[in-house]
Amino acid sequence: MAYTAPTESFRFDEFRAGVEGKRVLITGAGKDGGIGQAFALSTGLNGAESVGVHFHRSYEDGFDLVDRLRNEGVRAFPVQADVTNLRDLWAIRSYVIDQMGGLPPNLVICNSGLTESGYNLGRTLRQVEGESTSLRRARVRQHFIDNLDQSRLVLDTKVDGFLASTHLWAGEAVYHDEPTQFVYVSSRQAVDPGPSVPGYALSNWAVLQLPKVLKVNLGRSADLVSCFTLLLPFVRTGMTNEYADNERVFGRWQSRMLEPCEMAEAFMALLARPASETDGAMYELIVNAAEGDAAAGIELIWNRLSVNLDEQPVDWSVESPLRFD
Repeated sequence: MAYTAPTESFRFDEFRAGVEGKRVLITGAGKDGGIGQAFALSTGLNGAESVGVHFHRSYEDGFDLVDRLRNEGVRAFPVQADVTNLRDLWAIRSYVIDQMGGLPPNLVICNSGLTESGYNLGRTLRQVEGESTSLRRARVRQHFIDNLDQSRLVLDTKVDGFLASTHLWAGEAVYHDEPTQFVYVSSRQAVDPGPSVPGYALSNWAVLQLPKVLKVNLGRSADLVSCFTLLLPFVRTGMTNEYADNERVFGRWQSRMLEPCEMAEAFMALLARPASETDGAMYELIVNAAEGDAAAGIELIWNRLSVNLDEQPVDWSVESPLRFD
């Protein structure tokens, strides 16, 4: 597939502070027109020292992106690995460090992810007129298995992949005594699930916990690492383009889909903020209609999201607690 991104739309000089001089690794950056590609372009074209373009199966698109970045004077290199295969992931470690001049990445954007073709969790299939009981049983069973196979792959890629990538590169940050920033890409469906993508919604919810889990586990070394999470709305990519005109899918969040370059500019504005300000936070990208008529377009703002757990004692249990010697 040929490279099709509008390269010049990813230059954001006013927001260079977050990436200038950084060694950047983006997982899931190969797909043409994808969110990962947008991250690679916006970091590479705005002053990053080096950019690792990771992909698994999208190798043709990935190499096209690397070539384009190199043509723009960016020190870019390809990284092929299955983030759910731990041996595969470990094998890229020394290669990435070598490509980055002997040091690990100090900005890691965990973006790998898949979506589902869609099914309604817990809803049985409609009966087919004239279908025998045994045939229906077989059809429902196969549908059940196929659906959960999809969800398992989505969960493995997002949860296992992000966890393993964090474990690998946080470990290198501690070993090299090198301050490193992690950005985790989640979705607004983590907190406001849409229909038909249960694995996607669950995996993106799990991503929200990674910054806290990482900090707890790093202990005394926690100050070496800063991290935040993005909850993105619908962005036009190969996975979402079929829904671009379907307001039933995304209309409750935004009047139109974002283009990758629009999302990227909002991301760069956030990344340019001090790490001490963004560390540990969850940021939700809000798409509002601009004031005026429809031709006025949209406005993007970031909301800082808090997930508050409210603990309340259960009266009957307090009144009759279980006691043991």
